[in-house]
Amino acid sequence: MSFDHLLAVVPVSDIDTAERWYAKLFGRPADNNPMPALVEWQVVPGGWVQVFVDHERAGSGLLNFAVDDLAAAVDDATSNGLAPGAVESVNKGVDIARLSDPDGNTIALIGNFLVEY
Repeated sequence: MSFDHLLAVVPVSDIDTAERWYAKLFGRPADNNPMPALVEWQVVPGGWVQVFVDHERAGSGLLNFAVDDLAAAVDDATSNGLAPGAVESVNKGVDIARLSDPDGNTIALIGNFLVEY
């Protein structure tokens, strides 16, 4: 079996509020709006984040983004009106800053990501 794309789905309660928030996170408008309850951003080749209305699951999502420069990513998020938490050292030099979207889905920005531990 071969996979061509990875689609991470984030459940939200209000697509308009979520679209504005994720546009701030990604620093740009959505790449696609294939249906009224779904917007999506391509974040890496073959890797997409889909923000989708799902009232039952809204707020239960977790997304992790490995970034080259965690301090710059935290500064960008803050400059865009978001509120990332403090940077925490977690293990073997890996650092994380977390933030939450309006529904409470947790997004982690990961610095010094290790492919192998």
